[in-house]
Amino acid sequence: MKKIFFLPILILSLTFTSCDNDFLDPAPTAGVSAVNYFENEEQLETAVINMYDGIQGINSTSSNDNHAIQVEFYLTEMRSDNTRTKSSEGEAAQFESYTIESTNGIVADYYRSMYDVIFRANTVLDNLGVADTKADQFEGEAKFVRAYAYFNLVRLFGDVPLIDRIIAPEETDVQFTRVSTSTIYDLIVSDLSTATATLNDSYKTRASKSAAEALLAKVHLTLGNYGEARTLCESVVGAGFALESNFKDVFYSEGNNEVIFAVGYIPDDANDSQNFSAEWLNAVGRTAGVNYVTTEAVAALDEMGGNRTAFSYRQDALQSEQNQVVKYLPNGDEALEIEATSNDPILAGNDWIVLRYADVLLMHVEAIMAGGPNTVDPAAISSFEAVRERAGITGSLSEVTKQQLLDERRVELAFENHRLFDLIRFGLAIDVLTEYSANNGYAFSGTSLLLPIPQREIGLSNGLLTQNPGY
Repeated sequence: MKKIFFLPILILSLTFTSCDNDFLDPAPTAGVSAVNYFENEEQLETAVINMYDGIQGINSTSSNDNHAIQVEFYLTEMRSDNTRTKSSEGEAAQFESYTIESTNGIVADYYRSMYDVIFRANTVLDNLGVADTKADQFEGEAKFVRAYAYFNLVRLFGDVPLIDRIIAPEETDVQFTRVSTSTIYDLIVSDLSTATATLNDSYKTRASKSAAEALLAKVHLTLGNYGEARTLCESVVGAGFALESNFKDVFYSEGNNEVIFAVGYIPDDANDSQNFSAEWLNAVGRTAGVNYVTTEAVAALDEMGGNRTAFSYRQDALQSEQNQVVKYLPNGDEALEIEATSNDPILAGNDWIVLRYADVLLMHVEAIMAGGPNTVDPAAISSFEAVRERAGITGSLSEVTKQQLLDERRVELAFENHRLFDLIRFGLAIDVLTEYSANNGYAFSGTSLLLPIPQREIGLSNGLLTQNPGY
């Protein structure tokens, strides 16, 4: 059921449908101003749920809709050495070839979508006064969501406008002035620190204490604050999560013990489903044939994937020289004993996992390594070996090197939108992607690590919003 609020500053159509049992089913409303709508805690919780709808995005082909996480793979995996398009055609091919234009609609969509998520979080924070027993929880959830959106924006675009409250249309200086990444990170750290202090682990598709700790650990790793990251990882390790014994179950048994935070979807529901997993197939989705697996990723998985390989990529049945992502298949695979998750693949119900326990274990190793070339710390080795043993790779190690850790993250977290950020965080992105680009006839350069600020936004700002170098 779709509900509409007329909010100050923006008029938004907001969908408050539940994604799974973690979500509520609020009473329908229509044409109500946020100024007088949020009169009590129950009403404010609909705005809390609406933040997650914003992250979920809308399963549509309209360029006016916010698609959020549904297009994130273009900006991340397809700008790494993990994936590409099937046939190097259309706007999508700009990502694999590092020829992205400032008018790219997918980039504009994601940028707009994340600021919409931030707006929704700020709406909750601006109305906390009506909450009673759940005020702290709602604050923690809103700050987690805002930090999540800003962490993605700052890593993809660099300096971005900082909007930490509901603003008026005339406040163009706030809307369009880029602030330093350090200032953005200060807000992210502050928001996530609040979330870790106010939340518990009641949810997997809403913010939780462990999700905030895991995300904050990744933020600290990005900033080089290794001691803080280690403490946070060890807190999550002690919170009761566990690796699934069967790697397939991580992606096809939703809400499992390994999931820390996921974006929830419902199959066969136009409002709450996703289309991206159909796009990764051949002749299935609306614009099928994107996020295909590179030969480089195939080689890495064949060499180091262990029992993860079969559930990471497969040969395209229609074009045998091509390989598809297996994680999140919407229409199943009989040979792999994966059942379809929907009656219509473009209305898929596969949840998208943002944070999971294996990622935390590998971050734990990275934190202990503290930017060095290797570690012999028994705690780091134990975390590293736990991930490998689940993959069927046995044998004790006396040390873990930086390259081993990067390689392990690649095969464990393949096609989950981590690879580009890992390369950047490890300080190896320019070297790895320069070689990859040269081998494939692409146009990578140092400025390719940041996306262009959408030209439409620059136009709306009357030149106040500046462009990134190289665009």
